[in-house]
Order: sequence, then structure tokens, then C-alpha cells
Amino acid sequence: MSKVKYYYDQRSLSYKRIERSAWDKFRNTALFITAAALFAFLGIILADTFVESPKEKYLNRELENMQLQYRVLKDRLDDLAVVLEDMQYRDDNIYRVIFEADPIPNSIRRAGFGGANRYENLEGFDNSKMIKETARRLDILTKQAYIQSRSFDDVIDMARNKSNLLAAIPSIQPIANKDLTRIASGFGFRIHPIHKIRKLHTGIDFTAPTGTPIYATGDGVVSNDPRKREAGYGTFVVIDHGYGYETLYGHMSKANVRIGQKVKRGQIIGFVGNTGTSTAPHLHYEVIKNGVKINPINFFYNDLTPEEYEEVIIMSSQENQSFD
Repeated sequence: MSKVKYYYDQRSLSYKRIERSAWDKFRNTALFITAAALFAFLGIILADTFVESPKEKYLNRELENMQLQYRVLKDRLDDLAVVLEDMQYRDDNIYRVIFEADPIPNSIRRAGFGGANRYENLEGFDNSKMIKETARRLDILTKQAYIQSRSFDDVIDMARNKSNLLAAIPSIQPIANKDLTRIASGFGFRIHPIHKIRKLHTGIDFTAPTGTPIYATGDGVVSNDPRKREAGYGTFVVIDHGYGYETLYGHMSKANVRIGQKVKRGQIIGFVGNTGTSTAPHLHYEVIKNGVKINPINFFYNDLTPEEYEEVIIMSSQENQSFD
């Protein structure tokens, strides 16, 4: 029940009841509602600013959990990067060295990704920088892991073909010890016996009588036509062993093979002679690796005892006069 209000009338010296009009009632009600709405609105603003709602608390916990997960992911990516780097080092410096394969260039391992807007869909968030960096690192590690996986596939294939590689690498003397008179000249600079100038002697000269058998030092395919003589080497044979290896046998009296013929290590491919630019019967023997002529002395380990190998090294290192 609403309270009844009175006022004191000085003229009649009595209390009279206050009568309110409908407009007064409407105005007072409107003012009350407006004030209540204003206070309610201010209360909501203050509560929204300074007080977390249950939903906000839940979302903040989810955000903190996500940030924690990203930090943990970043640490794991760091660990994976270290492990992958170790695998790459072993691949380039151990496994590929064993099989004499070139390491994978850094330009391939560290290749980036195309497209400036690759992570455009990750922009516009409060943590966009962290999310984009994590996604970028994950993509890089994924690509590097794929390249490393392909490299290990190659290493496995090389391991399976190791027996073929070992059979192909030149590893015996082209002249048997029993037939060998001496090593006339080794790899290095010598005075040319005909031109009388100091020049690089790109092989080893084995002195032996004319007609002494010459053996293939590794499995391969004859890559030249022995019927075509050359002014320098005379009658000669070149064997392509694969894996970047070639051997050359010069100054033969006669070749025993033809172009395109497959040969095995120890097979007779010709006979010692004195053809081409030569001053005495001997075999001029060269080893070529990836187009570069290298010292053959490092490839006589398969049919010599340690003592014999040491003696060959001593003889080949002396600056004897070459025969070609």
C-alpha cells in the first residue's frame, strides 16, 4: 500500500492531503526508470571493465593454455632442429664420405618457400607473430626432414651398390709384380725425356718387357677405340669405371679389348709396348677422378703386402726420368 503524503496549509491552519496528477506520476516514474537504467548501464560498464565474467575467465585460461602449448612446441622445434642438424652433419661428413658422394649443398637444404603471403591467413590475431613464426619453422623443418629422408634413401642405394663400387674402384697394379722391372717415374713434375722441359707427369710409368700383360685395375667399360692411336699415348685404352673413376693405359704394343666392352678387374686388356711419345717399353698408367688426374699410387692396396706397398711408394716418389 502506497504511503499518503500531506502538506500544512497555513491559510486554513490544517494538514491537507497531497494530490498528484497523472503527469506527475508519469514524470516521476520516467525519472526513476531513467536513473535506474543509467545506474545499471554504468554498473555493467564498470563490471565489464574491471570484473571478469565466467566466459572471459574461460577464454583467458584457453589463451594462456594456447600460449603455453606454443612455447612447448617452440622448445620441441628447437630440439628437432638440433637433431636434424646432427643428422645432416653425419650425412654430409660421414655417410657420403664413405661412399664418395658429394654432400647436399646448403642452397638445397636451406631453401626457403615461395610466396610472400604464405601465412596471410594467420594475420590479424593478438598472437599472429608467434603463430606465424612457429608455422614457418615447422614448414622449414618439415622440408629439411623430407630432403634428409631422400638423402638417406640415396645412401641406402649406395650401400646396396657398395660391392659394385668396390669392384669398380681401381685398386691393383696394372702390371703384375713378377713381370715388373721397376717403376721408372711417378706422379709429379719431371723433365720430359723428349721435349726437355719440366712438366707434370700425370701418371706412373711401369717398366716391363714388350708384350708383358696389362691388367684392368677395376671393373668398367672401355670408353675409347683402341684401334685409333694418339701421338702422345700411342695405342692406349681408357676404362670408365663409373662413380667418377676412369683409368688410362698408354704406349701399348697391342690392345686386347674393343670400345664398349665390359671388363673385370684383373682381365688382360693389352700388352706393354713402346708406341707414341715413348723412349723405352713401358706402361704409362693414369687414374682420373671426376675429370681430374690424380696420383695412382693411392690405388695399389688390393694386391700388395704392406711392405710391397711401402716400397712402391718410395720408388714412385723419386724424381726418376720418365719415359714419356
